[in-house]
Amino acid sequence: MKHRSIRGKILYTSRKPGREGEERGREYFAFNVHADGKRTMTAQCEIEEPDPTVMRNIVYSLDENDMPMDCFVRLSVGDEFMGAGLFRIKDDVVECESFGPSIGRLSQTQPIVGDFDGFGTHPIAGDAYLTKKMDRSRGPHKRKIRVFLPSPDHRGATPPMIAEANLFLEYVGEERVEVKAGTFDAYHYRFSDEEGGMATDNGGHPPYEVWVTADDDAIFLKGGVDGYMMTWYELVELTRE
Repeated sequence: MKHRSIRGKILYTSRKPGREGEERGREYFAFNVHADGKRTMTAQCEIEEPDPTVMRNIVYSLDENDMPMDCFVRLSVGDEFMGAGLFRIKDDVVECESFGPSIGRLSQTQPIVGDFDGFGTHPIAGDAYLTKKMDRSRGPHKRKIRVFLPSPDHRGATPPMIAEANLFLEYVGEERVEVKAGTFDAYHYRFSDEEGGMATDNGGHPPYEVWVTADDDAIFLKGGVDGYMMTWYELVELTRE
């Protein structure tokens, strides 16, 4: 085979008082990097806390310029089927074919109109890869990013439908970080929802700190969210072939 593969596991833990360090979920992810520069990410995300539980399966492909091509999402909430959908991004249009108990069969087409930065898949590994949209040659700085996504909910726990969010992404700087999977040179980023682009009952998504590998793969290393979420994520297993 001419492609190379990246596989890993991210552990989700709590930082809530009285639950510090308790496992609240996990994510298994993989990237296939093809000889023509295209990539396909697969991910299985399991959120056990808080209720209701969330199980998400993703297959997401990007072109050689790291722009989204298509994404399949299958979602269970409370261990019951919530919905499945296929998104396709082509010729300045986002298309969605999805179905679920609460939405029936749904077909959507939305013109993109203007520039955008990517597709928010909801797996943590996908969040990390989106940081490649920052121009680090400018040094530490912050800018608005525009993404399409299958759910505006902060856990992605709604039936797959076309949504759009405008967030801020900040490049903080370079660091050397240690996680269970090893010690790495890293780039530090910060996502913030200053305009309330993500649907929550708490007035927007709290700031989200992310550290990724300082290379072209942008693999998630560690990160966390405070505020009402109080959660931490860490890479605990990694193989590159």
